Parts: sequence; structure tokens; C-alpha cells
Amino acid sequence: MSTTSTALDALNPLKKKESAGDGAGSHILVPGKLDISHKVILYLDSITVSFDGFKALNNLSMEIDAGELRCIIGPNGAGKTTMMDVITGKTRPDEGRCFFGQTIDLTRMTEPEIAHAGIGRKFQKPTIFEAHTVFDNLELALKTDKSAWHSLFATVNDEVRDRVSDTLRTIRLDTEAGRPAGLLSHGQKQWLEIGMLLIQEPKLLLLDEPVAGMTDDETARTGELFKSLAGKHSLVVVEHDMAFIEQLGGKVTVLHEGSVLAEGDLATVQNDERVIEVYLGR
Repeated sequence: MSTTSTALDALNPLKKKESAGDGAGSHILVPGKLDISHKVILYLDSITVSFDGFKALNNLSMEIDAGELRCIIGPNGAGKTTMMDVITGKTRPDEGRCFFGQTIDLTRMTEPEIAHAGIGRKFQKPTIFEAHTVFDNLELALKTDKSAWHSLFATVNDEVRDRVSDTLRTIRLDTEAGRPAGLLSHGQKQWLEIGMLLIQEPKLLLLDEPVAGMTDDETARTGELFKSLAGKHSLVVVEHDMAFIEQLGGKVTVLHEGSVLAEGDLATVQNDERVIEVYLGR
């Protein structure tokens, strides 16, 4: 049994119910209630995913602390995307458990349910409404009634305007509020999409190669943004840019063949012979 599994068994109240024979081993989902009383926001416990006999994830176990900024690196095919697919409900694991906090079993939820529970995911290519203004993009992203009637006739009240304005300042696009999103630079489009996630108040953000294609200045500003978000949100950043990862600081997890190969600060993993062999090279 893995160390993470042992920690789950000791800390998770669901396991105690199973041991007592309560619920015949079923898990309890507490909608809208995130329990991070043990300071861990995400548990991956012995996750295995196979595609036509190939193990994209192989007994993967990992924990992400509440408010942590974690970087995930590894060679192509290491399982980084599949890991995020499992967390967001796009892929169901063949084996293992994935918990959001202590009580929310992500493997039993749909993608919309997981997003509503407080997990946001940003893909490498920004997805925004280019014909709409920056302000309108953020307003549309709010967790509000998305019925056709509401979308046609709802007005922007002061509370919505304040939330959008706060988010614009956070992503440093307050001077671009009235500009069509399609006219933004690549980096600004990335920040706008991050803002569209932030305005929904997620507890956990999954960010896939967020600085790919950015200028050096945009990359540095993105690093500053992520560091300002840590503590308020938990961030998992999949990236290949070592200079950017160095700017972020914090813990780095190296994946290889669907499992954790090494963990530690960047200097530690960069000097790990196994990591040098399979990923960094000499």
C-alpha cells in the first residue's frame, strides 16, 4: 500500500465509515462543501489508467496542499494530461481514488459537477469570446443563470461590475476592459482566460503550459500573477519552461511513465540522476 493510501485511510472520514461497515463501502459526496481540515486539497491515490493496454497512469499517488503552487514536469507521454483529465472527470481511472478535500470523490462526478465544486482547468490554447470585449468575457464567465431569457435581459448590477473590475485588476487587464478580446496579444488572451476561471472562484486551478508562446516579459508577468494567487487558490502548473518554473519556486513533481519519479524543489529534481536520464539530459 502506498504512503498516500495510508494517509487517506487514516485521515479520510469515508474510510472510517467503510471500515465500520457503514454504507457498504460507498463514498459520500458533500455537494458544495470542501473539507480541507487536514490542509490537503487534492489526493491522488494509486490511480491507474490504461488505453489499449498502455498504462498512461501507473499507480500514481500525489497530494496537493491547500494554497500550494505545484509544478508538474516530465517528458511527453509521462501522464501529465491524463492526470488532469482524471482530476476534471474527463477520464475515469481503472483503479485508484481521487479526492477533492476529505469528502468529495471526483471519480463519481461529471465534468460540470467537478467544475461547480471548485476546480478550474486552463488548456494550452486560450478559449475566449474574441468578438466580445474583455469585460463581457469575464461577465459571461460568472456563475450566474445562463438561461436564454436571463442572458438576453439581465443587466450588470454593481456586485457583478465590482467582481469583474477586481478580476481585471488581478490579471492586469483593467486598461483593456472595453477592447475586443480578439485584439489582445497572445499573453493577454491567456491572462483573460485565467481571469475567466478566477471570477468563478475556484479553489483549485489546473494550468496546462500557460506560458507557451509568450514573450519573456509576458512570461515574467504570468509568474508574478501565479505567485500572487498562491495561498488564495491552489495551483497545479504543467510546464516545460525551466526558467519559468524557477521563477515560481516551490515544489516540483516529475512524472515518468505514469508515476511520480521525483519530487522536491527545482534544484533537487534537476540534480536527480533519474530525472537527468529520462527528461533533462546532460
